[in-house]
Amino acid sequence: MVDRSPAALVRAEHDDPRVVAAVRRYVAELDERFPGGFAVTASDLVDPGGHYLLAVLDDRVVGVGGVRALPGTDGVPTAEVKRMWVDATARGAGLGRLLLGGLEQLALDLGHRRVLLDTNLALGEAVALYERSGYERVERYNDNPYAQAFFAKDLGGTA
Repeated sequence: MVDRSPAALVRAEHDDPRVVAAVRRYVAELDERFPGGFAVTASDLVDPGGHYLLAVLDDRVVGVGGVRALPGTDGVPTAEVKRMWVDATARGAGLGRLLLGGLEQLALDLGHRRVLLDTNLALGEAVALYERSGYERVERYNDNPYAQAFFAKDLGGTA
């Protein structure tokens, strides 16, 4: 049964062992779900320039996500959401929406006015979350070989 109590969102550095462990769990799940698997090198696991949030429930990390600056985006300060994942045992309680909202706020706090993200269509629940959260489909903006859908959201505010 899913615990419906709210999780806490905690800022963490890219090299925090909890971030690295959660991202490894994310990668393992994608490797199982993607046709042909999912592979990243150790150096691509987490972005040293990224800013991360952990979702913690009852002292257990049940989610992770990061944002990083994305240069060269038509003058609008833009961040990219990366490595967003919620543990299967914690899904269905709104944690994805909470984590995504926290990442959007983190991007704003860092001075960004727009966020971009990509995903694979095998992750239908992620696509649905992004669409429900006001993200709009955009053209491909990177060379991620696993990405099949690309999204953007204007966060408002002034630069």
